[in-house]
Amino acid sequence: MHFKLLLVFVEDAKTDKVMKAAREAGATGATVINNARGEGVNKTKTFFGLSLDTQRDVLLFIVEEHLSRKILETIATVAGFDDEPGQGIAIQLDVEDAVGVAHQIQTLSNVVENEL
Repeated sequence: MHFKLLLVFVEDAKTDKVMKAAREAGATGATVINNARGEGVNKTKTFFGLSLDTQRDVLLFIVEEHLSRKILETIATVAGFDDEPGQGIAIQLDVEDAVGVAHQIQTLSNVVENEL
């Protein structure tokens, strides 16, 4: 079984909504890193030297490769990444090897068989 790593950078207010949608699309869980900061094309606004940025979270999903594109597209839609600038991004990377996922392989095998 092959896996993909989905890295999702999203406003912290959207994290729970994205997590729920990703699970419904086939993700089995994620790691959340809180309080990340990003800067896009436009510089962030400040007020007396204090940043007016919203806090960001980084979500890391290891998902089965056949489910990865569906999960990625679901996340993008729910988070509104293409609605306007600054909503966040998600990327997909190949995972060469992974340990600690053996307990998920049987469940994922059944899900993937049903999808194909």
